Amino acid sequence: MRTTMIKMSSRALMAALLLGAGLLTSACEQEINPEQSIDTETALSDEQGVQTAVVGAYSRLYQPALYGTNLVMIPDLLASPGYLSWQGSFQSYREISSVQITTVNADVQRTWRDAYRLININNLVLEALPIVRDAARRQQLQGEMQLMRGLMYFELVRLYGQPALTSTYGVPVVTRANRTVEEASARLPRNTVQQVYDQVLADMRAAEQALPTQNEAGRFDRYDAKALLARVYLQLGNYAQARDLANEVIQSSGATLNASVTDAFTSDGSTEVLFEVLQNEQNNAGAANDGLATFYSGKSVGFQGRADVAISAAFAGQYEASDERGEQASIGDGLIYVGDAVRTGQLRSFKWNDFAQNIPVIRLAEMHLIRAEANQRLGTTTGATPLADINAIRQRAGATPRTSVALADILLERELELAFEGFRIHDYRRTGRNLGTNPSTADARVLPIPQYEINLGNATPQTPGYL
Repeated sequence: MRTTMIKMSSRALMAALLLGAGLLTSACEQEINPEQSIDTETALSDEQGVQTAVVGAYSRLYQPALYGTNLVMIPDLLASPGYLSWQGSFQSYREISSVQITTVNADVQRTWRDAYRLININNLVLEALPIVRDAARRQQLQGEMQLMRGLMYFELVRLYGQPALTSTYGVPVVTRANRTVEEASARLPRNTVQQVYDQVLADMRAAEQALPTQNEAGRFDRYDAKALLARVYLQLGNYAQARDLANEVIQSSGATLNASVTDAFTSDGSTEVLFEVLQNEQNNAGAANDGLATFYSGKSVGFQGRADVAISAAFAGQYEASDERGEQASIGDGLIYVGDAVRTGQLRSFKWNDFAQNIPVIRLAEMHLIRAEANQRLGTTTGATPLADINAIRQRAGATPRTSVALADILLERELELAFEGFRIHDYRRTGRNLGTNPSTADARVLPIPQYEINLGNATPQTPGYL
């Protein structure tokens, strides 16, 4: 009886969880059908309901507002000079690429909304966990939801918060579940950037302790927590902890660099990918004229995209001719190609070419880059020399091994390896580099708080420079 009830009410359960998805009352009221809604107390009243909610939380990650498009593409559009250009008709992405962003930008709004929706699901599950009887299972679910919540706050503060830790312009931190429209309507000011990072670290550290060393595909494990902590510590300039965590992931996770640079993006379950967001032919971000393949793909064979994102020839020219991460004569032999389907003759990325492909969020190559950079900055050789780490990445791509390495070489290698995966604006900000002649830390490259939040008195004050 219980199995049937849960199966029949799964849509209603997710509607109930989304109803109280803090800071977005009006959006929820418009999108949820009252006839299929149930209250959250009923939705999470037994262990099966909690398990269903956890699966539902993971399914939110591939939505276009999150890793399905925006958390990967927007950080690169914000840092587009000399890198890529937006050629599509969608006004919201054009605004972001040209740094003419408004407070009513549709993608600024939907990423904010969906991230807080997911955070609320995390909060609801965390508060319902006492109903899970098995202690080990309860601990695992706690770790999964805390890591997901910490990851969402990390993404939010990097996009909507000012870069400086001392800034008061962070994002609201919500750790209590909203179950009603009234609770979701409560006015919440912005937390400081430091306070947001404190929450990110608290969640991720707790998850590191709670998660198992292995989990099923598409779900977080302990090494995912360590890898994400390494990423956060690198962003914060805490190089010793970033180095040590990256080293532990490299040495103990069981992940290995693939011989092929394309494998992480064309093969599900690649040995290089620590965590990936699962998609398939039926459930993917590209099903509704959205998704990474929609905007990046421009090949005629198996063509699925609009070819809205073009790669700068100057950027592509930084790859050696033998480097498979650069342009190759045949589509699919490398990670950059000349598009031949629409807007022909321009360079495209082969990383995103299939609506149904899984979306790598953490790759082992990133851990080698973190370890190399941190060791270089600290003058240490924990795990490997910076030169060895950089050459491990270059040699598998067919690039000429370096005989020596400086910090600038490591930062360039990071750009070449992680191109079009959503790292660029974050890396430029943390290293204080300009984008052309413009500071990467400028408020114009910080996403504004959505206007509907400001109108409700939430997340105030607005970021400087936005009316």
